[in-house]
Amino acid sequence: MITPKQFSNGQCIIMDGELCVVLFTQHKRTAQRGATVKTKLRNINTGLVSEINLDPDATYEEAYIEKKTMQYLYGEGNNYHFMDKASYEQFELSKDLLGNAVKFLKENAEVTIGFYEGKVVGVERPIFVDLVVTYTEPGLKGDTAKGGSKNATLETGAIVKVPLFINQGDVVRIDTRTEEYVNRV
Repeated sequence: MITPKQFSNGQCIIMDGELCVVLFTQHKRTAQRGATVKTKLRNINTGLVSEINLDPDATYEEAYIEKKTMQYLYGEGNNYHFMDKASYEQFELSKDLLGNAVKFLKENAEVTIGFYEGKVVGVERPIFVDLVVTYTEPGLKGDTAKGGSKNATLETGAIVKVPLFINQGDVVRIDTRTEEYVNRV
């Protein structure tokens, strides 16, 4: 059992019989009413996000999420195929479940997939990925005085802002949390 005072972002709990992920938590203390914990939760089954204030001393069941390292094989329409590296079992996940993670998935990339009672509840992609720039406009000489940027299309089809000195064929490192350029590799 866990109290809202112990919540952390990304933690899974069971609230009212539903599996929820804690997206945000903030402790609030008012002079007249006492303490409350403001939380933002996403219901895994429905995908709905709700903001609620909880009593800091209430208890909730913490959900055990089994995490497995999987290898991304290929995408086919709205379905993406993965393989369990331990058992070589293959399965597919829909684009809706993966969300923005599909922008930076390369074939043979490793991702961590969370399971709760045999059901997929989340995908953790690598924090940094190295991708080849397949298309970008050439940078203009002399345009670097203010550190300008331009759009670049990566090998996965994602479009990110990069500095003007990046050219087609360069390998760039992308932070998948912010979806921003980090450096040239």
